[in-house]
Amino acid sequence: MAVLRLFASAREAAGTGCDEIDAATVGAVLDEACRRYGDGFASVLQGCRVWRNGEPTTAVDTVGHHDEVAVLPPVSGG
Repeated sequence: MAVLRLFASAREAAGTGCDEIDAATVGAVLDEACRRYGDGFASVLQGCRVWRNGEPTTAVDTVGHHDEVAVLPPVSGG
């Protein structure tokens, strides 16, 4: 079961900062997150970067029981 970590607007849209999702790929983790959290989360996800275990990842990359998938929205500041 992969750990899904959500930050900033992704966390706000989902209503949680962390979840566990049983899936084989990063894409499947994100699909399940969209199903759980709805259209608002799916909309935010479109502008986010996704990392697996601290490294950039793609939807086809596999995930295991000890992997962490992080959803990082764009950050602005000054």
